Amino acid sequence: MLRLASASLAGTAIEFYDFFVYGTAAALVLGPLFFPSFSPLAGTLAAFGTFGVGFLARPLGSAVFGHIGDRHGRRPVLLGSLLLTGLATVAVGCVPTYASIGSAAPVLLLLLRFLQGLGLGGEWGGAVLLTAEHAPEARRGLWSSFPQIGPSVGFLLANGMILALSASLSEAEFTAWGWRVPFWAAGLLALAGLWLRRSVEETPQFRALAETGRRAEAPFAEVVRGHWRLLLLTGGALAVGYAVFYAVTTWSLAYATEHLGVSRTVMLACIMAAVAFMGLVTPLVALAGDRFGRRPLCLAGGAVCALWMFPLVALLRTVDPLLMTLGFLGALLGMVTMFAVVGAYLPELYSPRIRCTGAAVGYNLGGVLGGALTPIVATALADGSGPPWGVAVYLSGIALVSLGCFALLPETNPLVVRERAGTDAGTETGAAEAAAPA
Repeated sequence: MLRLASASLAGTAIEFYDFFVYGTAAALVLGPLFFPSFSPLAGTLAAFGTFGVGFLARPLGSAVFGHIGDRHGRRPVLLGSLLLTGLATVAVGCVPTYASIGSAAPVLLLLLRFLQGLGLGGEWGGAVLLTAEHAPEARRGLWSSFPQIGPSVGFLLANGMILALSASLSEAEFTAWGWRVPFWAAGLLALAGLWLRRSVEETPQFRALAETGRRAEAPFAEVVRGHWRLLLLTGGALAVGYAVFYAVTTWSLAYATEHLGVSRTVMLACIMAAVAFMGLVTPLVALAGDRFGRRPLCLAGGAVCALWMFPLVALLRTVDPLLMTLGFLGALLGMVTMFAVVGAYLPELYSPRIRCTGAAVGYNLGGVLGGALTPIVATALADGSGPPWGVAVYLSGIALVSLGCFALLPETNPLVVRERAGTDAGTETGAAEAAAPA
Protein backbone atom coordinates (compact mmCIF):
# COMPACT_ATOMS: atom_id res chain seq x y z
CA MET A 1 0.00 0.00 0.00
CA LEU A 2 2.83 2.42 0.79
CA ARG A 3 4.38 1.90 -2.63
CA LEU A 4 1.05 2.34 -4.41
CA ALA A 5 0.09 5.36 -2.35
CA SER A 6 3.50 6.95 -2.95
CA ALA A 7 3.17 6.49 -6.72
CA SER A 8 -0.31 7.98 -6.55
CA LEU A 9 0.87 10.96 -4.47
CA ALA A 10 3.83 11.61 -6.76
CA GLY A 11 1.64 11.66 -9.85
CA THR A 12 -0.98 14.02 -8.44
CA ALA A 13 1.79 16.27 -7.10
CA ILE A 14 3.34 16.54 -10.55
CA GLU A 15 0.04 17.11 -12.33
CA PHE A 16 -1.10 19.75 -9.84
CA TYR A 17 2.32 21.37 -10.09
CA ASP A 18 1.58 21.82 -13.79
CA PHE A 19 -1.86 23.24 -13.05
CA PHE A 20 -0.81 25.55 -10.21
CA VAL A 21 2.24 27.03 -11.89
CA TYR A 22 -0.13 28.44 -14.49
CA GLY A 23 -2.37 29.98 -11.81
CA THR A 24 0.56 31.75 -10.16
CA ALA A 25 1.87 32.98 -13.51
CA ALA A 26 -1.63 34.25 -14.37
CA ALA A 27 -1.69 36.24 -11.14
CA LEU A 28 1.78 37.73 -11.68
CA VAL A 29 2.85 38.11 -15.32
CA LEU A 30 0.53 36.66 -17.98
CA GLY A 31 -1.78 39.70 -18.17
CA PRO A 32 0.85 42.24 -19.32
CA LEU A 33 2.65 39.71 -21.55
CA PHE A 34 -0.33 38.26 -23.40
CA PHE A 35 -2.95 41.02 -23.07
CA PRO A 36 -0.83 44.20 -23.21
CA SER A 37 -3.52 46.42 -24.75
CA PHE A 38 -5.81 45.87 -21.74
CA SER A 39 -5.85 47.96 -18.58
CA PRO A 40 -4.12 46.32 -15.58
CA LEU A 41 -7.48 45.14 -14.19
CA ALA A 42 -8.72 43.88 -17.57
CA GLY A 43 -5.39 42.15 -18.21
CA THR A 44 -5.59 40.31 -14.90
CA LEU A 45 -9.20 39.32 -15.62
CA ALA A 46 -8.19 38.05 -19.07
CA ALA A 47 -5.30 36.05 -17.62
CA PHE A 48 -7.65 34.53 -15.04
CA GLY A 49 -10.04 33.78 -17.92
CA THR A 50 -7.42 31.55 -19.52
CA PHE A 51 -6.89 30.06 -16.05
CA GLY A 52 -10.61 29.21 -15.88
CA VAL A 53 -10.54 27.40 -19.24
CA GLY A 54 -8.54 24.63 -17.58
CA PHE A 55 -11.40 24.03 -15.16
CA LEU A 56 -13.95 23.90 -17.96
CA ALA A 57 -11.87 21.20 -19.62
CA ARG A 58 -11.56 19.06 -16.50
CA PRO A 59 -15.04 17.45 -16.54
CA LEU A 60 -14.51 16.59 -20.22
CA GLY A 61 -11.17 15.03 -19.31
CA SER A 62 -12.92 13.12 -16.53
CA ALA A 63 -15.46 11.72 -18.98
CA VAL A 64 -12.81 10.73 -21.54
CA PHE A 65 -10.32 9.22 -19.10
CA GLY A 66 -13.13 7.88 -16.94
CA HIS A 67 -14.37 5.87 -19.92
CA ILE A 68 -10.87 4.48 -20.34
CA GLY A 69 -10.63 3.71 -16.62
CA ASP A 70 -13.99 1.93 -16.44
CA ARG A 71 -13.55 0.07 -19.73
CA HIS A 72 -9.81 -0.67 -19.92
CA GLY A 73 -8.47 -0.21 -16.40
CA ARG A 74 -7.28 2.40 -13.94
CA ARG A 75 -3.60 2.02 -14.89
CA PRO A 76 -3.79 3.47 -18.45
CA VAL A 77 -5.45 6.57 -17.00
CA LEU A 78 -2.50 7.16 -14.67
CA LEU A 79 -0.01 7.15 -17.54
CA GLY A 80 -2.02 8.95 -20.25
CA SER A 81 -3.21 11.84 -18.10
CA LEU A 82 0.28 12.53 -16.73
CA LEU A 83 1.81 12.55 -20.21
CA LEU A 84 -0.83 14.91 -21.65
CA THR A 85 -0.61 17.43 -18.82
CA GLY A 86 3.19 17.41 -18.80
CA LEU A 87 3.51 18.04 -22.53
CA ALA A 88 0.93 20.85 -22.46
CA THR A 89 2.69 22.54 -19.55
CA VAL A 90 6.11 22.49 -21.22
CA ALA A 91 4.49 23.95 -24.33
CA VAL A 92 3.05 26.87 -22.31
CA GLY A 93 6.60 27.80 -21.37
CA CYS A 94 7.48 27.99 -25.07
CA VAL A 95 4.60 30.18 -26.29
CA PRO A 96 5.84 33.54 -27.65
CA THR A 97 4.26 36.63 -26.11
CA TYR A 98 1.81 39.02 -27.74
CA ALA A 99 4.70 41.31 -28.70
CA SER A 100 6.15 38.51 -30.89
CA ILE A 101 3.15 36.89 -32.60
CA GLY A 102 0.18 39.09 -31.75
CA SER A 103 -3.25 37.60 -31.07
CA ALA A 104 -2.00 34.07 -31.79
CA ALA A 105 -0.23 34.17 -28.40
CA PRO A 106 -3.35 34.23 -26.17
CA VAL A 107 -5.08 31.74 -28.51
CA LEU A 108 -2.22 29.26 -28.04
CA LEU A 109 -2.31 29.91 -24.32
CA LEU A 110 -6.01 29.06 -24.22
CA LEU A 111 -5.52 25.86 -26.22
CA LEU A 112 -2.68 24.61 -24.04
CA ARG A 113 -4.55 25.48 -20.85
CA PHE A 114 -7.49 23.45 -22.18
CA LEU A 115 -5.19 20.45 -22.75
CA GLN A 116 -3.82 20.85 -19.22
CA GLY A 117 -7.35 20.67 -17.89
CA LEU A 118 -8.14 17.56 -19.94
CA GLY A 119 -5.16 15.74 -18.47
CA LEU A 120 -5.81 16.81 -14.89
CA GLY A 121 -9.47 15.85 -15.23
CA GLY A 122 -8.40 12.27 -15.80
CA GLU A 123 -5.60 12.21 -13.24
CA TRP A 124 -7.60 12.48 -10.05
CA GLY A 125 -9.93 9.54 -10.72
CA GLY A 126 -7.14 7.17 -11.67
CA ALA A 127 -4.88 8.17 -8.77
CA VAL A 128 -7.60 7.95 -6.13
CA LEU A 129 -8.94 4.62 -7.34
CA LEU A 130 -5.43 3.17 -7.36
CA THR A 131 -5.34 3.60 -3.58
CA ALA A 132 -9.05 3.32 -2.72
CA GLU A 133 -9.51 -0.01 -4.50
CA HIS A 134 -6.34 -1.54 -3.05
CA ALA A 135 -6.80 -0.23 0.50
CA PRO A 136 -8.19 -2.24 3.44
CA GLU A 137 -11.67 -1.13 4.38
CA ALA A 138 -10.77 0.16 7.84
CA ARG A 139 -8.02 2.44 6.49
CA ARG A 140 -9.41 3.39 3.10
CA GLY A 141 -9.72 7.04 4.09
CA LEU A 142 -6.09 7.22 5.19
CA TRP A 143 -4.63 5.61 2.07
CA SER A 144 -6.98 7.52 -0.22
CA SER A 145 -5.76 10.77 1.32
CA PHE A 146 -2.30 10.32 -0.21
CA PRO A 147 -3.43 11.61 -3.63
CA GLN A 148 -5.07 14.50 -1.77
CA ILE A 149 -1.67 15.49 -0.36
CA GLY A 150 -0.46 15.76 -3.96
CA PRO A 151 -2.06 19.16 -4.64
CA SER A 152 -0.29 20.65 -1.62
CA VAL A 153 3.05 19.21 -2.70
CA GLY A 154 2.50 20.36 -6.28
CA PHE A 155 1.59 23.85 -5.13
CA LEU A 156 4.69 24.09 -2.94
CA LEU A 157 6.91 22.87 -5.78
CA ALA A 158 5.41 25.34 -8.26
CA ASN A 159 5.44 28.35 -5.98
CA GLY A 160 8.74 27.44 -4.38
CA MET A 161 10.35 27.56 -7.80
CA ILE A 162 8.65 30.85 -8.67
CA LEU A 163 9.62 32.27 -5.28
CA ALA A 164 13.27 31.30 -5.81
CA LEU A 165 13.29 32.81 -9.30
CA SER A 166 11.50 35.93 -8.12
CA ALA A 167 14.03 36.43 -5.34
CA SER A 168 17.12 35.77 -7.48
CA LEU A 169 16.15 37.56 -10.71
CA SER A 170 15.44 41.18 -11.41
CA GLU A 171 11.88 42.17 -12.33
CA ALA A 172 12.94 42.57 -15.97
CA GLU A 173 14.62 39.13 -16.08
CA PHE A 174 11.67 37.42 -14.42
CA THR A 175 9.23 39.01 -16.87
CA ALA A 176 11.45 38.32 -19.90
CA TRP A 177 12.21 34.64 -19.31
CA GLY A 178 12.23 33.66 -15.63
CA TRP A 179 8.51 32.87 -15.50
CA ARG A 180 9.00 30.23 -18.21
CA VAL A 181 11.46 28.08 -16.23
CA PRO A 182 8.85 26.37 -13.98
CA PHE A 183 6.89 25.37 -17.09
CA TRP A 184 9.96 23.83 -18.69
CA ALA A 185 10.75 21.95 -15.47
CA ALA A 186 7.39 20.18 -15.83
CA GLY A 187 8.93 17.99 -18.53
CA LEU A 188 11.48 16.51 -16.14
CA LEU A 189 8.83 16.03 -13.46
CA ALA A 190 6.53 14.23 -15.92
CA LEU A 191 9.32 11.82 -16.88
CA ALA A 192 9.96 11.12 -13.19
CA GLY A 193 6.26 10.47 -12.63
CA LEU A 194 6.00 8.07 -15.57
CA TRP A 195 9.01 6.16 -14.22
CA LEU A 196 7.38 5.87 -10.77
CA ARG A 197 4.10 4.65 -12.24
CA ARG A 198 5.50 2.25 -14.81
CA SER A 199 5.05 -0.82 -12.61
CA VAL A 200 1.80 -0.11 -10.75
CA GLU A 201 -0.65 -2.99 -10.75
CA GLU A 202 -4.25 -2.90 -11.88
CA THR A 203 -6.73 -2.72 -9.00
CA PRO A 204 -8.40 -5.93 -7.75
CA GLN A 205 -11.90 -4.59 -8.28
CA PHE A 206 -11.32 -3.75 -11.93
CA ARG A 207 -9.70 -7.15 -12.54
CA ALA A 208 -12.80 -8.77 -11.04
CA LEU A 209 -15.07 -6.71 -13.33
CA ALA A 210 -13.03 -7.66 -16.39
CA GLU A 211 -12.98 -11.36 -15.50
CA THR A 212 -16.74 -11.51 -14.97
CA GLY A 213 -17.65 -9.33 -17.97
CA ARG A 214 -19.45 -6.71 -15.85
CA ARG A 215 -17.67 -3.61 -17.18
CA ALA A 216 -19.90 -0.72 -18.22
CA GLU A 217 -20.30 -0.31 -21.98
CA ALA A 218 -20.89 3.45 -21.81
CA PRO A 219 -19.97 4.55 -18.27
CA PHE A 220 -20.55 8.29 -18.74
CA ALA A 221 -24.02 7.71 -20.19
CA GLU A 222 -24.79 5.30 -17.35
CA VAL A 223 -23.67 7.84 -14.74
CA VAL A 224 -25.67 10.70 -16.26
CA ARG A 225 -28.76 8.58 -16.82
CA GLY A 226 -28.83 6.75 -13.49
CA HIS A 227 -26.95 9.04 -11.09
CA TRP A 228 -27.44 12.59 -12.36
CA ARG A 229 -28.68 13.81 -8.98
CA LEU A 230 -25.65 12.36 -7.22
CA LEU A 231 -23.38 13.96 -9.81
CA LEU A 232 -24.89 17.41 -9.24
CA LEU A 233 -24.80 17.04 -5.47
CA THR A 234 -21.13 16.05 -5.41
CA GLY A 235 -20.21 18.88 -7.78
CA GLY A 236 -22.09 21.41 -5.67
CA ALA A 237 -20.69 19.99 -2.43
CA LEU A 238 -17.06 20.27 -3.55
CA ALA A 239 -17.42 23.73 -5.11
CA VAL A 240 -16.57 25.52 -1.85
CA GLY A 241 -13.25 23.72 -1.50
CA TYR A 242 -12.12 24.88 -4.91
CA ALA A 243 -13.43 28.40 -4.36
CA VAL A 244 -11.62 28.80 -1.04
CA PHE A 245 -8.38 27.26 -2.27
CA TYR A 246 -8.11 29.48 -5.34
CA ALA A 247 -9.25 32.55 -3.44
CA VAL A 248 -6.31 31.98 -1.09
CA THR A 249 -3.68 30.86 -3.58
CA THR A 250 -4.52 32.85 -6.72
CA TRP A 251 -6.86 35.80 -6.08
CA SER A 252 -5.23 36.93 -2.84
CA LEU A 253 -1.80 36.87 -4.50
CA ALA A 254 -2.96 39.17 -7.29
CA TYR A 255 -5.01 41.40 -4.95
CA ALA A 256 -2.30 41.91 -2.33
CA THR A 257 0.47 42.63 -4.83
CA GLU A 258 -1.60 44.96 -7.03
CA HIS A 259 -3.89 46.71 -4.50
CA LEU A 260 -2.11 46.51 -1.15
CA GLY A 261 1.49 46.87 -2.25
CA VAL A 262 2.68 43.64 -0.60
CA SER A 263 5.78 42.19 -2.23
CA ARG A 264 5.41 39.07 -4.35
CA THR A 265 7.97 37.24 -2.22
CA VAL A 266 6.13 37.93 1.06
CA MET A 267 2.77 36.84 -0.35
CA LEU A 268 4.15 33.63 -1.82
CA ALA A 269 5.81 32.80 1.50
CA CYS A 270 2.57 33.38 3.47
CA ILE A 271 0.49 31.28 1.09
CA MET A 272 3.05 28.48 0.94
CA ALA A 273 3.18 28.24 4.75
CA ALA A 274 -0.60 27.79 4.87
CA VAL A 275 -0.59 25.19 2.07
CA ALA A 276 2.23 23.26 3.78
CA PHE A 277 0.09 23.11 6.91
CA MET A 278 -2.85 21.85 4.85
CA GLY A 279 -0.73 19.04 3.40
CA LEU A 280 0.55 17.98 6.83
CA VAL A 281 -2.91 17.69 8.43
CA THR A 282 -4.52 15.88 5.46
CA PRO A 283 -3.76 12.30 6.65
CA LEU A 284 -4.80 13.17 10.21
CA VAL A 285 -8.19 14.39 9.03
CA ALA A 286 -8.52 11.29 6.84
CA LEU A 287 -7.93 9.07 9.88
CA ALA A 288 -10.80 10.88 11.61
CA GLY A 289 -12.93 10.10 8.55
CA ASP A 290 -12.15 6.40 8.97
CA ARG A 291 -13.28 6.60 12.57
CA PHE A 292 -16.28 8.94 12.50
CA GLY A 293 -17.43 8.88 8.87
CA ARG A 294 -16.90 11.04 5.79
CA ARG A 295 -20.05 13.18 5.92
CA PRO A 296 -19.64 14.73 9.42
CA LEU A 297 -16.20 16.03 8.53
CA CYS A 298 -17.46 17.48 5.24
CA LEU A 299 -20.25 19.28 7.07
CA ALA A 300 -17.82 20.63 9.66
CA GLY A 301 -15.39 21.84 6.98
CA GLY A 302 -18.17 23.57 5.05
CA ALA A 303 -19.32 25.35 8.21
CA VAL A 304 -15.78 26.59 8.92
CA CYS A 305 -15.53 27.96 5.38
CA ALA A 306 -18.88 29.74 5.68
CA LEU A 307 -17.84 31.43 8.94
CA TRP A 308 -14.22 32.27 8.12
CA MET A 309 -14.48 34.27 4.90
CA PHE A 310 -15.02 37.66 6.56
CA PRO A 311 -12.09 37.16 8.97
CA LEU A 312 -10.03 36.08 5.97
CA VAL A 313 -10.63 39.36 4.14
CA ALA A 314 -10.06 41.41 7.32
CA LEU A 315 -6.75 39.66 8.04
CA LEU A 316 -5.62 40.03 4.44
CA ARG A 317 -6.21 43.78 4.60
CA THR A 318 -3.83 44.14 7.54
CA VAL A 319 -0.88 43.31 5.19
CA ASP A 320 0.86 41.87 8.25
CA PRO A 321 2.53 38.60 7.16
CA LEU A 322 1.64 36.68 10.32
CA LEU A 323 -1.99 37.82 10.30
CA MET A 324 -2.39 37.13 6.59
CA THR A 325 -0.96 33.64 7.13
CA LEU A 326 -3.44 33.10 9.97
CA GLY A 327 -6.28 34.05 7.65
CA PHE A 328 -5.07 31.59 5.03
CA LEU A 329 -4.62 28.84 7.64
CA GLY A 330 -8.22 29.13 8.83
CA ALA A 331 -9.61 29.03 5.31
CA LEU A 332 -7.51 26.05 4.21
CA LEU A 333 -8.27 24.16 7.44
CA GLY A 334 -11.96 24.31 6.54
CA MET A 335 -11.19 23.24 3.00
CA VAL A 336 -8.98 20.28 3.96
CA THR A 337 -11.50 19.00 6.49
CA MET A 338 -13.66 18.22 3.46
CA PHE A 339 -11.07 17.34 0.83
CA ALA A 340 -9.00 14.99 3.00
CA VAL A 341 -11.87 12.48 2.98
CA VAL A 342 -13.30 12.87 -0.54
CA GLY A 343 -10.67 10.50 -1.94
CA ALA A 344 -12.58 7.73 -0.16
CA TYR A 345 -16.01 9.40 -0.11
CA LEU A 346 -16.59 9.85 -3.85
CA PRO A 347 -15.50 6.35 -4.94
CA GLU A 348 -17.71 4.84 -2.22
CA LEU A 349 -20.73 6.65 -3.68
CA TYR A 350 -20.48 4.72 -6.97
CA SER A 351 -20.38 1.04 -7.81
CA PRO A 352 -17.06 -0.21 -9.29
CA ARG A 353 -18.33 -0.49 -12.88
CA ILE A 354 -18.86 3.29 -13.19
CA ARG A 355 -16.65 4.48 -10.32
CA CYS A 356 -13.80 5.99 -12.33
CA THR A 357 -16.19 8.12 -14.37
CA GLY A 358 -18.66 9.05 -11.64
CA ALA A 359 -16.11 10.02 -8.98
CA ALA A 360 -13.88 11.96 -11.37
CA VAL A 361 -16.67 13.88 -13.12
CA GLY A 362 -18.27 14.81 -9.80
CA TYR A 363 -14.94 15.98 -8.41
CA ASN A 364 -14.07 18.08 -11.44
CA LEU A 365 -17.59 19.48 -11.78
CA GLY A 366 -16.92 21.03 -8.38
CA GLY A 367 -13.83 22.60 -9.93
CA VAL A 368 -15.92 24.29 -12.63
CA LEU A 369 -18.50 25.56 -10.14
CA GLY A 370 -16.02 26.73 -7.52
CA GLY A 371 -12.61 27.18 -9.12
CA ALA A 372 -13.08 28.47 -12.65
CA LEU A 373 -14.91 31.68 -11.76
CA THR A 374 -13.60 32.50 -8.30
CA PRO A 375 -10.42 34.42 -9.31
CA ILE A 376 -12.37 36.32 -12.00
CA VAL A 377 -15.37 37.17 -9.80
CA ALA A 378 -13.20 38.00 -6.78
CA THR A 379 -10.93 40.26 -8.85
CA ALA A 380 -13.96 42.14 -10.21
CA LEU A 381 -15.55 42.45 -6.74
CA ALA A 382 -12.30 43.72 -5.22
CA ASP A 383 -11.82 46.56 -7.71
CA GLY A 384 -11.90 49.50 -5.32
CA SER A 385 -10.12 51.15 -2.44
CA GLY A 386 -12.17 49.69 0.39
CA PRO A 387 -12.10 46.19 1.89
CA PRO A 388 -13.37 43.58 -0.59
CA TRP A 389 -16.30 42.41 1.52
CA GLY A 390 -18.07 41.37 -1.67
CA VAL A 391 -15.49 38.59 -2.02
CA ALA A 392 -16.33 37.36 1.49
CA VAL A 393 -20.06 37.38 0.68
CA TYR A 394 -19.43 35.46 -2.54
CA LEU A 395 -17.30 32.79 -0.85
CA SER A 396 -19.67 32.42 2.11
CA GLY A 397 -22.57 31.99 -0.32
CA ILE A 398 -20.78 29.16 -2.10
CA ALA A 399 -20.03 27.57 1.28
CA LEU A 400 -23.72 27.59 2.21
CA VAL A 401 -24.68 25.97 -1.09
CA SER A 402 -22.04 23.28 -0.57
CA LEU A 403 -23.26 22.66 2.98
CA GLY A 404 -26.76 22.05 1.62
CA CYS A 405 -25.41 19.55 -0.91
CA PHE A 406 -23.39 17.67 1.72
CA ALA A 407 -26.50 17.52 3.90
CA LEU A 408 -28.30 15.66 1.10
CA LEU A 409 -25.50 13.12 0.54
CA PRO A 410 -25.40 9.83 2.49
CA GLU A 411 -22.66 8.47 4.72
CA THR A 412 -20.53 5.90 2.87
CA ASN A 413 -17.87 4.70 5.31
CA PRO A 414 -18.67 0.93 5.34
CA LEU A 415 -17.78 0.55 9.02
CA VAL A 416 -20.02 3.46 10.06
CA VAL A 417 -22.87 2.39 7.75
CA ARG A 418 -22.83 -1.15 9.16
CA GLU A 419 -22.61 0.13 12.74
CA ARG A 420 -25.65 2.35 12.23
CA ALA A 421 -27.63 -0.29 10.38
CA GLY A 422 -26.64 -3.07 12.75
CA THR A 423 -26.22 -5.38 9.76
CA ASP A 424 -23.57 -6.35 7.25
CA ALA A 425 -23.71 -4.06 4.22
CA GLY A 426 -22.45 -6.89 2.05
CA THR A 427 -19.98 -6.49 -0.76
CA GLU A 428 -18.23 -3.32 -1.84
CA THR A 429 -20.55 -3.09 -4.83
CA GLY A 430 -23.63 -3.53 -2.70
CA ALA A 431 -22.48 -0.98 -0.15
CA ALA A 432 -21.77 1.61 -2.81
CA GLU A 433 -25.05 1.10 -4.59
CA ALA A 434 -26.96 1.22 -1.31
CA ALA A 435 -25.29 4.48 -0.35
CA ALA A 436 -25.72 6.22 -3.68
CA PRO A 437 -29.07 7.95 -4.22
CA ALA A 438 -30.76 7.18 -7.52
